[in-house]
Amino acid sequence: MLALPWVARAESLRVITLFQGATDSAVALGVTPCGVVDSWSEKPMYRYLRQSVQGVPHVGLETQPSLEDIVLLRPDVIVASRFRHQRIAPLLEQMATLVMLDEVFAFKQTLMVMGATLQREQQARYLLQLWQQRVVQLRLQLQARFAECWPLSVAVLDIREDHIRSYLPASFAGSVLSELGFTWTAVARAARGTSLKLTSKKSLPVVNADLFFVFQRSDSQAAQQQFLSLQQHPVWQQLQAVQQGQVWQVDAVAWSLSGGILGANLMLDDIARVSNGQAVS
Repeated sequence: MLALPWVARAESLRVITLFQGATDSAVALGVTPCGVVDSWSEKPMYRYLRQSVQGVPHVGLETQPSLEDIVLLRPDVIVASRFRHQRIAPLLEQMATLVMLDEVFAFKQTLMVMGATLQREQQARYLLQLWQQRVVQLRLQLQARFAECWPLSVAVLDIREDHIRSYLPASFAGSVLSELGFTWTAVARAARGTSLKLTSKKSLPVVNADLFFVFQRSDSQAAQQQFLSLQQHPVWQQLQAVQQGQVWQVDAVAWSLSGGILGANLMLDDIARVSNGQAVS
């Protein structure tokens, strides 16, 4: 976990965060929100943030926050997502200063906008400086680890109960991997959006790459069974990453649900394990 050289200050503005990346960013900046939305898994809040927001009231779901609960908390600032909350924006604007982010997973933009809004610009710049240093160092480690094979093509696979989701360069995880120097297959580069949905195991060659990062949500027994079944499938066994022993299991929350600078740093922790040959395949 990223060590932060500051703590939350009592004079902080009262801020309510209505998406996961905003909650992550507030904590990273040393601000304890006065209200948060429920997490997507590990409910009510991701374990990596749980201690930092212990006792903070919840105001409903990211997709359906409670306006009544929000107004009762008397916020100074509400950080929302245009994608999620455009419909209720006129109501939120009547309750507090409304900050709307265009993308829920653009963690650098979220951090800088929240830093400016919450009078934490110095902290935001410091966090991005640390990030850049970590990226440069880890890129060098990956180059040393894989030598003449670098850069590797990569796929990020979310194993779900009834399908496989392959994340693309435009996704949260994809942006981090691209920054580290990983490459993408022609299919991934040409695809639009943030992910591909594979409903048949016969479609697996579409994601064929040198290295797989794989996860399932920890609270889904069915998804875990799906992965066990997938590993026995002959098409899976023919994929390049599988044959080369480059299938690495990583944390679902950090890689697909966190959306903030702290979650992105947890991703780097997982990738560092790969560079050190310590991940569990």
